[in-house]
Amino acid sequence: MAKNIIVTGSSRGIGYELIQLLANQGHQVLALSRNAAPATALNHSQITAFPFDITDSVSIKSVVDFIKKEWNHVDVLINNAGVLLNKPFAETSFSDFENVYKVNVFGVANLTRNILPYMDKQSHVVTISSMGGVQGTAKFPGLAAYSSSKGAVGILTELLAEEYKQSGPSFNTLALGAVQTEMLAEAFPGYEAPLSALEMADYIMKFSLEGNRFYNGKVLPVSSSTP
Repeated sequence: MAKNIIVTGSSRGIGYELIQLLANQGHQVLALSRNAAPATALNHSQITAFPFDITDSVSIKSVVDFIKKEWNHVDVLINNAGVLLNKPFAETSFSDFENVYKVNVFGVANLTRNILPYMDKQSHVVTISSMGGVQGTAKFPGLAAYSSSKGAVGILTELLAEEYKQSGPSFNTLALGAVQTEMLAEAFPGYEAPLSALEMADYIMKFSLEGNRFYNGKVLPVSSSTP
C-alpha cells in the first residue's frame, strides 16, 4: 500500500538515494532540502520537491500547507537532514555549536511537532543519528558539537515515544556508522566507509516502512563495527 512519506536532507547522499527508492516503490514522497534542484531534476511523478530550510519557520509552514492541501495525512517522516562540523573544541565558537544544534536538534524537533497532527497510530517518525551520539561507542576528536547533537535526538526519540505511546505515532532513531557520503568526505577527506549511500538508504527505507511494528522509542545502532 502506497504511503505518504517526508524525507529531509534529500539533495545528496543517503536522502537522495532514499527518495528514489521510495518513489520507485510507488510511495508519494515529499523531498525537502535547501537545494531542491537534484530532487526536482529526477522528474519523478511520485516526488514533490521544493526548497526547505529546517531552521526556518516559514519553510516549515510551507510543508504544513502542502500536507493540508495535497495529503491530509503523513505515514512516515524521515528526519535525515543534518550538518556535520569537524573542528577542535577550543576553536568551536558558540555560533558554530548553535548552528549545528539549530539543524540537528531544534529543527528536527520543530518539524516533527508540526507534522504530528497529521500522523496516527500506524505512522512512523524515523530520525537519523550517528554512532558517535550513542554512549559507550568510539568517539572522534573534533565532533563535540555534531555527536552531542546526535545524542540529543536519540533522547528526544525516547521521550516522544513515551509521550505519544497511546495515540502514536511510533518514534525510532537509527544511529548510523560510517557511510560513504559527500558529508563524510568533507569532514574526513580520504576516509573510505564500508557502506555506500545507496546500501544504507535501502536499509532505512525498509526500516521506515516496517520497523514500527517491532520497535518504538529505540535508538538502534546500524554499524558493522564494534563498539
